[in-house]
Amino acid sequence: MTRAEGTTPGHLGFLTVLEHEQLGLVGGYLILNAAGRPLEFHCTAPVKPNRAQQILFGPTLPAYLYGEQIGQTLLGKGSQTPVAVFTDVERVLTVRDFVELPVALVLPGEVPEGEQSKPIVASANNWRVEAPNCLGSHLAQFVAGRNRLAVSASRSADRDTILGRLEEIAAFDLAEPFERIREAVEEAQKGGRVDQAA
Repeated sequence: MTRAEGTTPGHLGFLTVLEHEQLGLVGGYLILNAAGRPLEFHCTAPVKPNRAQQILFGPTLPAYLYGEQIGQTLLGKGSQTPVAVFTDVERVLTVRDFVELPVALVLPGEVPEGEQSKPIVASANNWRVEAPNCLGSHLAQFVAGRNRLAVSASRSADRDTILGRLEEIAAFDLAEPFERIREAVEEAQKGGRVDQAA
């Protein structure tokens, strides 16, 4: 059975990567049920590439760190399989190459009541652009309830999968869980209680 076939209805995954100037990158993964209650939380120890890795990986380093090393590792630690994974960091979309679950970027700003059925027109003002390896022009944007979302254009079928599975998210604020993850990661860092996931 593939991970996508073994999903639990209503469970949503939230994956983010936090950047710390001295420590490096720390990933956090939260699985919520349909009521927004936490089922699982995992985070990584800080990951900071050394100079040799920066040279050898070159422009592929962000995709390796965000998608493969941090994202894939965290998603693999979950004992619950969500129907979809959401992120607030564009580079995390690269995890889609390593998992069978649909992965979507949550764009800032809610969709106004009367516009919830209208498609989003691509605009650089609607989301944060990350240089130098941004995916910006390679995103397929769409609306799910009050949420502005995007998937990698090469994985545009994920949009239909997400919309088909997530009728119940019309009122769910998909941006809110990322604040919970950030606070939980900070607490874990303070207490030294970090899963050694990466």
